[in-house]
Amino acid sequence: MDAPPRLRRPGSSRTRGVVACAAVLLAAGCSSGPVEIDAPDLSAADAQTCRDLVDDLPETLAGQKQVETTGDTEYGAAWGDPAIVLTCGVGKADLSDIPPCAEVDGVGWLVPPDELAGDRDATFTADGYRPRVRLEVPDDYLPEGGASALAELAAPVKAHLKKVERCL
Repeated sequence: MDAPPRLRRPGSSRTRGVVACAAVLLAAGCSSGPVEIDAPDLSAADAQTCRDLVDDLPETLAGQKQVETTGDTEYGAAWGDPAIVLTCGVGKADLSDIPPCAEVDGVGWLVPPDELAGDRDATFTADGYRPRVRLEVPDDYLPEGGASALAELAAPVKAHLKKVERCL
């Protein structure tokens, strides 16, 4: 006589809990997590200027909501996922290839020539202002989101940073 078929018992509540936790962790792993802000050593005056700028940054940029940052959070901010990242107090832009200058609402931004096509991430630097500001824009948002972000940042940049030279 054949043995009766074994009935499969539903998973225990503990097993279901482990599976649910794993699913949540897997989904969370798809997010890039908090953005790390790194700022160089700044004079007391430049540090205060950067903090004032960051305090005045918009809650949304290029249609993206501000996201959590870690590290030197008083010197930068991030929006969206992948994140558009602004850092205040950065070093001088690489001028070896003489990057073009894009002036947006009165603020000149340098961008390396190989990043102009919009098919890769772009790094814009307001090199004519002190302290300098860098905006990293993932290619997901380019070109429209990059232009929008630069326009939205013009007012706080002009309000808080000192213009020391024109963007050529």
